Amino acid sequence: MAKQTFTTGQVLTAAQMTSLQQTAMGGGSATAKTTSYVLVAADAGTAVQMNAAGATTITVNTALFAAGDTVQIQNIGAGVCTITAGTATVSTSSVLGLQQYDGGFLYFTATGAAIYFAWDAADSSAAAAGTLTGATLASNVLASSLTSFGTTPVIASPKISSTYTAKTAAYTFASGDEGNLFSMNNAATAQFNIPTDATFNFAVGTEINVFWITGAGQPTIGAVTPGTTTVISTGATSATPKLRVANSGATCKKLAANSWIVFGDIS
Repeated sequence: MAKQTFTTGQVLTAAQMTSLQQTAMGGGSATAKTTSYVLVAADAGTAVQMNAAGATTITVNTALFAAGDTVQIQNIGAGVCTITAGTATVSTSSVLGLQQYDGGFLYFTATGAAIYFAWDAADSSAAAAGTLTGATLASNVLASSLTSFGTTPVIASPKISSTYTAKTAAYTFASGDEGNLFSMNNAATAQFNIPTDATFNFAVGTEINVFWITGAGQPTIGAVTPGTTTVISTGATSATPKLRVANSGATCKKLAANSWIVFGDIS
């Protein structure tokens, strides 16, 4: 229910009392918005609910609200809704970029200053927490947060391991092989095949490890379709390097679309 002005002796209806109670408890009906919106004086005591697929803003200006006024802000749309200071000042210890289903309320400490209290925890994927004066975000808040992470993060637990699979025939890499280890054991030469992006588009930077465990056949590494997928290496034949000896290994790393490098104990 919007902010009301009452007179002495006025009798409230049951519907008015219910609406006042719902608003006081953080509920009540909400004004639906589907595009960026600038708050107006009539929004005092109400809920403004954004529902948009793309990014939007809710702008807060001065001289519209009195000290003690509140405005609920909700975002139910997929697009981030950012609370933006126009001519007012908005302070918060949370974030001012609301993801879908985020919300909170603005509490005005003066006609041109408000504090945003979030209902949810700060979301690091949204805008950094801080104080907005006009349209300026205090950058030192983000900088100090990044500093606290340090410069040399170490993964102590869990330990990282890869899956090992033994092969006895030619094998073409497939989804799920990223980061894993494969061995080859065949009496004749067999190849580890790198598919085209059209067959399976591994992410750039993907690594797959191989080694020659035993067997008379010297394994090679190459593209399924050389005309489409480029393989480079220091091998005698750059596009189809061989594992040098039994127990030697190599890494296949994707550099770009249909472009791989093979490096390791190859010939």
